[in-house]
Amino acid sequence: MNLPLQRPFSPMEAQSVDEIPVGSSWQYEPKWDGFRALAFRDGKEVDLQSKSGRLMTRYFPELITALRALEAKKFVLDGEIVVPTDNSFSFDALLQRIHPAASRVEKLAAQTPALFILFDLLVGPDGRAWTKELLSKRRVALEAFFKAFCARSKLLRLSPATTRLSDAKGWLKGAGSALDGVIAKRRDFEYRSSDRGGMQKIKNYRSADCVVGGFRYNEGSRLVGSLLLGLFDAEGVLHHVGFTSTIKREDKPSLTRKLKPLIAPPGFTGNAPGGPSRWSTKRSGEWQPLKPVLVVEVRYDHFSGDRFRHGTRLLRWRPDKAPRQCTLDQVQHRKVDLVSLLQ
Repeated sequence: MNLPLQRPFSPMEAQSVDEIPVGSSWQYEPKWDGFRALAFRDGKEVDLQSKSGRLMTRYFPELITALRALEAKKFVLDGEIVVPTDNSFSFDALLQRIHPAASRVEKLAAQTPALFILFDLLVGPDGRAWTKELLSKRRVALEAFFKAFCARSKLLRLSPATTRLSDAKGWLKGAGSALDGVIAKRRDFEYRSSDRGGMQKIKNYRSADCVVGGFRYNEGSRLVGSLLLGLFDAEGVLHHVGFTSTIKREDKPSLTRKLKPLIAPPGFTGNAPGGPSRWSTKRSGEWQPLKPVLVVEVRYDHFSGDRFRHGTRLLRWRPDKAPRQCTLDQVQHRKVDLVSLLQ
C-alpha cells in the first residue's frame, strides 16, 4: 500500500491506573471489550491489523466490505472490533471468528456481523498522516471523516468522546459491569506509536464470592500455588469457574497446612478443571479436590463463557459467608444497551 504508515504499525498503548485522571488536558472514551485493530485502505486494498501486528482481514469479511464501500479511497483508522449480541457485546462470539475455515467465518459474519468502532484518525482521505497532530485536532478530523464517509454505514460506528469527567463516570454508573471501563487520552499529545505515556485505562473491576473447590501445587514444590474457584448454579451444582494465584509467598506454608486436611473428592460436582491441552502442561492438569467449605472474595475483570476470562485477584477470605451463597447469579451482567452509546 502506498500510505505514509506501513504495516505492521504499532498503535498507542494504555497504562493501567486505578482512578480516572482529572484535568482539562484529558479526553474520555468508553473502553470497549473487543479486538483493537487498525484499518488500512489504499484504493481497492483494505486490511485489518491487530494490536500485535498480525493481519485479521480474513476473519472479518463484512468489515472489509464496509470499509471498501466508503467513498474515501485512502485512510488508516484506529478502532475496536466488537460483536453485538442483545444490544451488548460478546467477546465469546468475537473469539469464534478466529477460525481456520473460511466457510465458518463467512457463516458467522452473516449470522453475527461485527462492528468497527472508530476512535482515531491516523491517515486522512487525502493521504496525509495525522500522527504528528495533537489529539484535540485528530478528534475533530475523525468526526469530520465519519460524518462525510461513514454515517450511513451500519457496521462502522464512532466512539463517543468527552472532556467532562461527569460523563465518564456516568458511563460507568449507567452501564455497570457491562462496560469494560474508561479510556483517558491526553488531548495535547500526538499519536505515540507503542507508547503508554498519553493514554490510561481504568478497568471496571468487579468482585465475587467463590467456593474454593480445589487447588494446585506450585510447580516443583508441595506448597499451594493457586486456588480453584467454584460457583453454584440454581440446581446446587458446583462448577469450576477459574482460579486465583495471587497468594503471598509467606502465606503459602500455612495455607497449605490449612488445605491438606480438606482434600476430598469430588471438589466440583459440575464443570471441573480440565486436563492437559496444547496450551497447558501435564502439571497444570493436576489438581487437588477440596471439601466445599471455604469461601474467598476475588476481584475479576470479565466473566464470560461460564468462567472468569483471566486469573482473579484474591481480596480476602470470607468465613462469614456460607458456600451455598456463592452462586452464579452474582456474576451475571444486567441487561444494558451498550450499542446505544455509539453513533
